[in-house]
Amino acid sequence: MIKLIVTDMDGTLLNDQHEIHPDFWKIEEELTKKGIMFSVASGRQFYNLESKFERIKERMLFFAENGTYVLHKGKELYINSLDAKAAREFIDIGRKLEDTQLILCGKESAYIEYNDEEFIREIKQYYERLIVVKDLKEVEDTILKVTICDYRGVEANSYHSFKSFENDFKVAIAADIFLDITSRTANKGNAIKGIQKELNITPEETLVFGDYLNDLEMMQNTTNSYAMKNAHPEIILASKFITAFSNNENGVLKTIAQLGLLEELSEKS
Repeated sequence: MIKLIVTDMDGTLLNDQHEIHPDFWKIEEELTKKGIMFSVASGRQFYNLESKFERIKERMLFFAENGTYVLHKGKELYINSLDAKAAREFIDIGRKLEDTQLILCGKESAYIEYNDEEFIREIKQYYERLIVVKDLKEVEDTILKVTICDYRGVEANSYHSFKSFENDFKVAIAADIFLDITSRTANKGNAIKGIQKELNITPEETLVFGDYLNDLEMMQNTTNSYAMKNAHPEIILASKFITAFSNNENGVLKTIAQLGLLEELSEKS
């Protein structure tokens, strides 16, 4: 029996306009009544996720910043920070790359150096708390990750500047234009395993959904893993199943219904 559902946000639960389907709230309520916990695992900032799920945040489990920061019912359960010296090195490298911007992701806020309206408008979708500073290397906060925003495309460009660090850090392509660098042990899969142990939930009792490369460990370490129809090819290969519907077709909620976890919706499917 499924006791825990974990879904990525962008490209998975959300459509391409970054919207939650209106049916979600009723479905989450029904899952809760059945004793099934619904949670999200995202590269997004915790405060952004909390805002998205304001009406149910008191019962939500959040795996924020690619699993580096985990909270349940408002209580901090887990934090996996990035070494500050290493973060400064990544900032130095990132500053030399063309057509890129840097985001320093801390526990209290996200930080950027350039007060560029277009850039801020883009990343405000993912960061509720965002502060413009003169020098990212002088920020005093618990650092969770360094994010590179590469408008030329991460896989073809900026990823290669950080690939050599993969033995000591987690270098994850989170989206077409976003590269996330975290502690070596920080990923959604490890965070989920820790919480499964904390809550006495097995991999067989866990259902996960994802679409991009920062979901890889989450898909590999779970029995019931679903790659979205629109997922990156590597995620499709790593997953046990593929959804019949994309993120723009409400794929997560329709799959939950097809699995018989929602009697009312199952009858309609």
